Amino acid sequence: QVQLVESGGGLVQAGGSLRLSCAASGRTFRNYAMGWFRQAPGKEREFVAVIDWSYGTSFYADSVKGRFTISRDAAQNLVYLQMNSLKLEDTAVYYCAATEITAFIARTQRQYLHWGQGTQVVVSS
Repeated sequence: QVQLVESGGGLVQAGGSLRLSCAASGRTFRNYAMGWFRQAPGKEREFVAVIDWSYGTSFYADSVKGRFTISRDAAQNLVYLQMNSLKLEDTAVYYCAATEITAFIARTQRQYLHWGQGTQVVVSS
């Protein structure tokens, strides 16, 4: 059974940085893509970034490109989301997710089967 557990959320000032972690367990993820999504209050959950577990190829939403970096430590079964230059609009619950669909097209919630419980990120002015 796949389990995803996020950590690293918190309160940060605008312009600051946070690193989120996602601990993945329950199977080997060699053929998986690992994604980060976020959901702000009153809004739908949206795609943030995705990485191919085996090759490390990554893709980003336009809103975070150049500020966020997704990475993975295959040996430790960890996925990270380094968030820099945080803005007020980055405030959301951030979710880690896993899919067997290729990272080249895995952009929507429906494409992901496994989800973590989420970690709150609040960016203050």
